[in-house]
Amino acid sequence: MKPPSPPPHLLSIFLLLLTSTITSQQFSTNEQTTLLNLKQAWDNPPSLSHWTSTSSPCTWPEILCSNASVTGLDLQSKGLIGYIPPFICDLQNLQILHMHDNFITGEFPRVFYNCTNLIELDISQNMFVGALPDDIHRLSVLKTAEFGGNNFTGDIPPAIGNISSLKSLMLYQNLFNGTIPPAIGNLTDLETLGLAYNEFSDPVIPYEFGKLNSLKVLWMPACNLAGEIPKSLINLVNLELLDLSLNFLEGEIPHELFLLQSLNHMYLYKNNLSGELPAVIQSPNLTQIDISMNRLTGIVPDDIGKLKKLEVLNLYSNQFSGEIPKSIAQIKTLRVFKVFRNSFTGELPMEFGMHSKLEVFEVSDNQFTGNLPVNMCAGGVLTGVIAFSNRLTGELPKTLESCDRANSIQLYDNKFTGEIPSGIWTLSNISSLRLSGNSFSGELPSKVAWNLSRLEISDNKFSGRIPEGISSWGKLNVFKASNNMFSGEIPVDITSLSELTVLYLDGNSLSGELPSEFKSWNSLTVLNLSRNKLSGQIPSSLGSLQDLLELDLSENQLSGQIPSQLGTLRLTSLNLSSNKLTGRIPSSFDNMAYQNSFLNNPDICSDSHISNLQNCHPKNSHSKKFSPKIIAMIVVLSVFVLLAAVLFALFVFRDYQKRKPKRIRTTWKLTSFHKMDFTERNILSCMTEANVIGTGGAGKVYRIAVGPPRGYVAVKRIWSNKKLDQSQENEFTSEVQILGSIRHSNIVKLLCCLSSQNSKLLVYEFLVHQSLDKWLHGKKRKPEPGLVPGFVLDWPRRLQIATGAAQGLCYMHHDCSPPIVHRDVKSSNILLDSEFNAKIADFGLAKILEKPKPGEGGVSSVVGSLGYFAPEYAYTTRINERIDVYSFGVVLLELVTGREPNEGDKDLNLAEWAWKYYGESDSVTGALDPEINGYTEEMSTVFKLGLICTSTLPSSRPSMKDVLEILRRCDPLDQLPEEMKQGREEFDVAPLLKRETYITSYQETEDIF
Repeated sequence: MKPPSPPPHLLSIFLLLLTSTITSQQFSTNEQTTLLNLKQAWDNPPSLSHWTSTSSPCTWPEILCSNASVTGLDLQSKGLIGYIPPFICDLQNLQILHMHDNFITGEFPRVFYNCTNLIELDISQNMFVGALPDDIHRLSVLKTAEFGGNNFTGDIPPAIGNISSLKSLMLYQNLFNGTIPPAIGNLTDLETLGLAYNEFSDPVIPYEFGKLNSLKVLWMPACNLAGEIPKSLINLVNLELLDLSLNFLEGEIPHELFLLQSLNHMYLYKNNLSGELPAVIQSPNLTQIDISMNRLTGIVPDDIGKLKKLEVLNLYSNQFSGEIPKSIAQIKTLRVFKVFRNSFTGELPMEFGMHSKLEVFEVSDNQFTGNLPVNMCAGGVLTGVIAFSNRLTGELPKTLESCDRANSIQLYDNKFTGEIPSGIWTLSNISSLRLSGNSFSGELPSKVAWNLSRLEISDNKFSGRIPEGISSWGKLNVFKASNNMFSGEIPVDITSLSELTVLYLDGNSLSGELPSEFKSWNSLTVLNLSRNKLSGQIPSSLGSLQDLLELDLSENQLSGQIPSQLGTLRLTSLNLSSNKLTGRIPSSFDNMAYQNSFLNNPDICSDSHISNLQNCHPKNSHSKKFSPKIIAMIVVLSVFVLLAAVLFALFVFRDYQKRKPKRIRTTWKLTSFHKMDFTERNILSCMTEANVIGTGGAGKVYRIAVGPPRGYVAVKRIWSNKKLDQSQENEFTSEVQILGSIRHSNIVKLLCCLSSQNSKLLVYEFLVHQSLDKWLHGKKRKPEPGLVPGFVLDWPRRLQIATGAAQGLCYMHHDCSPPIVHRDVKSSNILLDSEFNAKIADFGLAKILEKPKPGEGGVSSVVGSLGYFAPEYAYTTRINERIDVYSFGVVLLELVTGREPNEGDKDLNLAEWAWKYYGESDSVTGALDPEINGYTEEMSTVFKLGLICTSTLPSSRPSMKDVLEILRRCDPLDQLPEEMKQGREEFDVAPLLKRETYITSYQETEDIF
């Protein structure tokens, strides 16, 4: 949402003062001296270089003059550093003081009490700390108080309710954690109240707020609110914006609140109001309603349709049921309609788009039935049709062909039938078309949209041949067409799709031989052609697909030998079963990990006695028959040799026993944390150098084959020839303690641990794509086996990885009790699974935060990795979550720039270089990874987020919860998991980078989210 605009009376005051500017001859010399002293006290910022003794302050653009005196100072975004000097109120007629967006520190300046004429005070977006003073009411004539975006803590003082002249009170984005004072209800002239993004301990909205009869803006998202909205709020008849979002309110939507007079913006999360409305309440003017991301239940009142000026209706991520009122679709101003992730039923109103220009239409994850509305694109501005996971039926309306602005159509998991209107395939902006899980029919077109990158049509009834013109689908990245009725040969042209990474054509009726060359499939990671009628031999050129991780050619009619070239691939999944293959299994696959990959091939054999396969060794020929006398001689001679060998062995063994040192038999203790599908012997027998995949300060990491269904595990070994020293023991204990007790999809899973007297083994799930740093920086280093070039990671994947890693850290910081600090966040400790989902790994340096005992400071030894250190960690060794935020900020900078953590200019590391670049350049575009095309706006935002996270002042860094929220908002909607599709808006982080202050959220002004 956009924040409230300044009250009109403030602009009037500014214009009045500007028209009263005086000449230099009339200006007070004392006040000029005061201004020059202020400049000096703030370290002579370059932005005030024009403040000189030779010019009149009334000519300075920051000064407002009236009646031969300074009446206003506009010092917004001037880079001011330091404190508020005590002599600032020597400007005795000062009425307006704007200091927004600077680096002013210290506690709330009581010196302002001496500015007896001060009516407008804006010190927001600075670095103030401590509590607001209990005698703040001494600012008795103040009309505007802007204190947001600082580090104020504790309670909001009740005395603030005694400043009866206040018209605007903004306390958003601080660290207030006390109660919301009911005394604020005494401010009967108050028009704007902003308490957003503070975690108040008392979650109840004061009943006394109902007395704020002049209030136009009540802005309280993310305030930890619970309970009910007080019925007294029905008296706020002048209200224009009500935002109670991102709280824990619950209940049904009361009909009455939609009839408040003169409402322009309304954001509600819980409503249990009752009673009759005053007679004056009529003609509602609401333009936005956002009651999303809560626990609301019940039906949507039909009265919403009476809001004739409504533009935005967001009801998503709740527990609503019932039908959507038809009256909503008749609102002529409606632009945005989001109701996904609820339990709505019934048919969608057919009039959607008929009366208004819809821009966003998202109804996924409900139980809607019937057809899609025909006129959704009638306005020509619809950007997406998101209606997956419902029970919608019928054919797609041909009018969807006019959705030229749509970039994503997601209709999967419904019951649609018929053919796809031909114009949908070539929509000028479509990049994602996801239609799986329906009953669509017809053939694929030879031409699709130029930028179509994701096409999913599995589990339908498409038929015919895959078109020869598929080579023109040049941007295709993911093509899933499983379980249809495609026939004919696989066209050779499909191998020219150079950006293809995932191809599923399984479960069709494709025939003929496989293409013989795959030169352009440099990025392909998944190839599934199973359950078709393919014949001929497996091309040896498949071995050139070095990025390939999953290969499934099962249930076809393939013949001949398995090409040895396939053995060069580092496949995590291979299935060639149910074919007509012959000969030996390549040695790379002749082990238990692939024992089910070759079933139902009668003429295939194994050298290692894999179960269900015949042995390749030829049977012994029949021995030549000897006479009984010769056989007897052979037996006697054999017995004699055997006895001699036994006696000699006993003699040698006795002598050896006398000389050998005493040895202690190694015993292993196994502790499991998950259900085991392998044994201790599987692990210990494979701890060889051939299986080493990584080496670090804590020891070596092995990839161990344990057979299906798991395939592989990763084993981290901490080894010593003598008893483990205390640091190794602590490292082992820490990792087991943390990973054995937490469960999260973005944290690597510890399966079990094995320990002996001098060795520790940690057994993890194996992640096939290994670590992020290899994908980002691998090509700059000495090649490693299986290393994948960094260019494979396009921006959507990088953003997916950043979001996943942030989710893992957010869980550690905010959902674990006590919180967990990783202390070594870096790209090499972010592992990737087959879908590029990120998982935080290597907790050997992690520490559970305990509250220090009285007199203790929570000091710990300095650990971590060069380039990722938070500055304060190196000299204070104080452990808190902010050091992880700093390190994660470096990872974000790696993702957007492609540089390594110590790859800056000269002696600068990446974070220092990024800050220097930002300060010296008008645009961050030049700092972005040149290998990524497009996505400039999103990458620039993440670059700036990386800067904020790597701020030198710990309190200036956001929490991981806030970092995660921003990353979720960057994600293209069609790439986001459903739990992340919340509150996606346009935003700009640039204003945050000119200061260092704690950020608790990023929905604060028009310039910030």
